Parts: sequence; structure tokens; C-alpha cells
Amino acid sequence: MSGIAARHSRVTSSPRVGQVADHGHDGALSRARQGHPNPRILIVTDRDDLDEQIKDTFKSCELEPVRATNGAHELCLASQGHGGKRLDVAYAPFDHVNLEAKVVIVGITPGRQQMANALFECRRQLRTGASRKQSLEAAKVHASVSGPMRANLIAMLDDIGVARLLGLSTTAALWGARSNLVHSTSALRYPVFVDGKNYSGSPAMLRVPFLRSQLETWLGAEMRRLPDALFVPLGPQVGESLAHLAPQVGIRDDQVLTGLPHPSGASGERIAYFLGRKPREQLSNKTNAARLDAARTKLIAKIKKLGG
Repeated sequence: MSGIAARHSRVTSSPRVGQVADHGHDGALSRARQGHPNPRILIVTDRDDLDEQIKDTFKSCELEPVRATNGAHELCLASQGHGGKRLDVAYAPFDHVNLEAKVVIVGITPGRQQMANALFECRRQLRTGASRKQSLEAAKVHASVSGPMRANLIAMLDDIGVARLLGLSTTAALWGARSNLVHSTSALRYPVFVDGKNYSGSPAMLRVPFLRSQLETWLGAEMRRLPDALFVPLGPQVGESLAHLAPQVGIRDDQVLTGLPHPSGASGERIAYFLGRKPREQLSNKTNAARLDAARTKLIAKIKKLGG
């Protein structure tokens, strides 16, 4: 199998010679074009002679096609240099949006492992005859928050009253019988890599137009489609990105639950203090107890104001 990619603001394709990669939900390639004035169009074929025909067709339209040399090349949506480093945005099937969701969990961006898990699950679903919609939904769920991170997040959401607000005994139900009420996404929907490594917040997305555009295009669109949901940012930089977007898309401040410690193991002491499992006098110098106390008080007040 081979692939040809071309960049241009005009979409040209032929259903007879391959598939056009569509990066929007519900088959909305036109929406992807709105967010990407210079989109990448990927056509996949299984014959070299078709590659030549496609190449000639693009050239006749004054487009310059590039033949992909490997899978990574085919999946790369965009690249740009910044501060001496290379920023790459890759495609992974994280397009599904659960419009029933009452709670939206927002990470920073999918990592390489999440990307691989989602791609493999989407392919597995398609091979078993699942529809495109079903495959994208399964891929999203398969790569969502799990393990100890999920347990920490559940404990903190229960602690501030989210379960009570939703009429649940525990928010653990969001990953079980009431999974229809939760949607997992990322500030940067599609995986971002810095010099080939997982993006972890540097450079700051709001300070880099290339990354800020990804944020505003994809997460902004999701927030507009979920106007009544609660948004739970995982980490301070994600909280800043939601604060930036919320007024633009009509989301109120009390819908954004900024201030929870990141649920990863690296935040173990902060989580333990937040949940009252570790006394203040036993904290290390790395943990700001006053900040955590203020955040918890504010979060509880937000949930109570919403009826929790």
C-alpha cells in the first residue's frame, strides 16, 4: 500500500483511486478545511500505476504531490519549527465527540502510546465490520484515562461533589454503567511531538500560534458542541487553555473545574493532601498547601452553586 499527500487549499479527489483522509467528525472534511487553510490530503492506493495517475492529476491542477515514504510520514498532519525544535502534529482517531456528556475530561495531548492504541483499536473495529462512527467511538474509549490515574481522578471528583451533582453514588460510574455521561478529549486533540518526543507542555501552547491554532480549532469546536457540560482540565496548562477558550465559545467560569491536582502518580503528595489523606505538617516543600486549600474551596463552591 502506498500513499500520496498533497497540500493546497483546494480539495481534489477521485473515489475511484483511493480514500481521502477526513479529520472531522461526521465526515466533515469541509470543517477540517476551515481549521486548516492549507490542509494535507492523503490518498491511499494499492498500485504503483495509480500513484502515477494521481500524481499527474494533481500536477495538472498546479499542485505538487509528495509520495509518502513510511507510516509516520502519512500520519503527519503538520510540522513547524519553533525555538530550534521541530513541532509535529500527527493524526490519530480521536475525532469522536460524545454529545450526551455532562463531564468532559481534558488532557494536554495524546502521547505516542495512546496514539498507537487508538489506531490499532480503530483498525480492529473496521476489520470486524464496525461503522466509521462506531470505530472512532471505540478508539476514543480504548485510549482514555485508565489505571491509577482514573482512580485518583474519581476520588477527587467525588470529593468536590461531582457525583452528587450528577445523581451518582460515585463518578466511577462514568467509566461503567454511565459512560454516556463522560467525554475524554485533549487541549491538543491530535498528538503533538517535540523533536519526536511526546509534548508535555513546552513550549506553552498559548504562546505558539501553531499550537494555539490547534487548540482553538479542535477543542474550541468540541466545547461549542457541549455547552452545558463540566470541563475538568488535567494540569495547570490545560486549565489555562480552557480559561482562554471558555469566553470565546460561551462556556461559563463555573463550568470549568480548574485546580484539581493532576491525577498522575507524580502528583501523589498533592492528591493525598487534597483528599485529606496526608496532614499539612508532613508535606514536603514541593507542595503548596495554601494553593491546594484555596483550589478545593473554590471547586466545592462551584459545584454547590450548580446544585451539587
